Amino acid sequence: MTPETSPDAARSYAIQMHGDQKYGVHPYVHHLDAVVALLRPYGEQAQVVGYLHDVVEDTEATVADVAERFGTLVAGCVALLSDAPGTNRKERKARTYAAMSHVKGEQELALTVKAADRLANVRACVADGHRDLWETYRGEHATFKAAAYRAGQCDPLWAELDTLLSDAAAPARRPTA
Repeated sequence: MTPETSPDAARSYAIQMHGDQKYGVHPYVHHLDAVVALLRPYGEQAQVVGYLHDVVEDTEATVADVAERFGTLVAGCVALLSDAPGTNRKERKARTYAAMSHVKGEQELALTVKAADRLANVRACVADGHRDLWETYRGEHATFKAAAYRAGQCDPLWAELDTLLSDAAAPARRPTA
């Protein structure tokens, strides 16, 4: 089977696999489209990985399924973007970031996608006033950036992420009832 290479094919597959999952109140594709919009300057392969970045972590899809449909590079990137097993978020992220810190060569594409994913998540936190989640991302930022940042790779994404995780951009706390 010849691997699919179009963002449209990846989007269709992601929609099928994510099914009824939600991103807040929106269908999950809302998040995927936001990530891929950030990835347009980085090419179609980045967009394909962007649409698929959560399919192994959040659906029944396997890395082998992704490899069969979209090729080994895309599958390798999706594998890197899928959280490592762990008992809690801190443990999963520590393992995932450790793996990212060693990525070299063409699989660095995964790091661009991860930066876009995180930026889309942080933009949503700021827009929707999700202070607790914003604080989680801010608390992880130094470790995340140390693992995933590569100079010159996608600096505009990192610059906006740094700005949105600054004190000035902190969402207001929602009043409690």
